[in-house]
Amino acid sequence: RRMFPAMRVKITGLDPHQQYYIAMDIVPVDNKRYRYVYHSSKWMVAGNADSPVPPRVYIHPDSLASGDTWMRQVVSFDKLKLTNNELDDQGHIILHSMHKYQPRVHVIRKDFSSDLSPNKPVPSGDGVKTFNFPETVFTTVTAYQNQQV
Repeated sequence: RRMFPAMRVKITGLDPHQQYYIAMDIVPVDNKRYRYVYHSSKWMVAGNADSPVPPRVYIHPDSLASGDTWMRQVVSFDKLKLTNNELDDQGHIILHSMHKYQPRVHVIRKDFSSDLSPNKPVPSGDGVKTFNFPETVFTTVTAYQNQQV
């Protein structure tokens, strides 16, 4: 399934002549599981989180591109797909239902990308910048949690 709404970011401040990868991962916000309480219209803690899933990274399909190319456009992650299938072999980001997650966008200079892989955590170092936006935290569901939908 595609994430809705899709993340879209505008990137500035890159070296126009340097080559970059843009990637996204989605990390748990906490170690809790949630449930939706209809009578109070709120998400409530319902216990401990399920065991963590292997890390997955979505590498933007326009990667590798120059800083100039990235800064000229809005970077959309509309092709990123999510699944709750822990045995997924299609490269989708694996998430547990009823958990809170935070998407993170990574700008990775080409010379720091040797460990960049869809199946490994994002590399760290001076050539990697990570951005997260608190307003993008979301709770995963496999069915709508509103009786009116």
